[in-house]
Amino acid sequence: MRVSRIVDLSHPLGRTTQVYPGDPVPVLTTVATVERDGYHVTHVSMSSQSGTHADAPYHFFSDGTRIDRLDLRLFTGPAVVVDVTGRPARSAIGTDDLAPYRSLLRPGTIVLLHTGWSVYHGTDHYFAHPYLSGAAAAELVAMGIRTVGIDAPSPDRTPAAGEAAGDWPVHRRMLGAGGTLIENLCRLAEIDFPDPLFSAAPIALEGADGAPVRAVALRVG
Repeated sequence: MRVSRIVDLSHPLGRTTQVYPGDPVPVLTTVATVERDGYHVTHVSMSSQSGTHADAPYHFFSDGTRIDRLDLRLFTGPAVVVDVTGRPARSAIGTDDLAPYRSLLRPGTIVLLHTGWSVYHGTDHYFAHPYLSGAAAAELVAMGIRTVGIDAPSPDRTPAAGEAAGDWPVHRRMLGAGGTLIENLCRLAEIDFPDPLFSAAPIALEGADGAPVRAVALRVG
């Protein structure tokens, strides 16, 4: 097997990383330097949901599997990019949007929702992203899909300022089925080759609800 191309699908993680409303901003602090200590060391303070990251079932279910215990096969496998670009802000991605891709979706497939919304990363408009409907999430789960990624902060609708939080139907469906969600992807448009292999292994944060990933798409062969 030969990897002929790698597309980096991850946002850099640091002080300028945009976080979900209310989450702590990552802080990287130098604690050792070559000049003083002979080596560099950085102290990192961040939430489990920082940057491009994966959610574990424990994120929404107290008895759910935690990120360091999830089967790593959830994070590596053949991917299908579902093109839903050009949608209005805060619009739902429904079962009709999945229809052109149904013949490609089977158990073990990783679904990557390409909304194009990563261009707004770093702005308030990023949180007005399109989102997956509960019915579409239920259809994916019924197909045996257990991993869904999106180039937006969440596959569920992010409430506007002053709105109450929703009931998180996508998180509850996918994580409730023992799956994972990968959020804040970018550069999905650069996957312009067929049959990409996706990889996004999370940091094994002990007992955590999620963890940052380095997501990539590989052209193999």
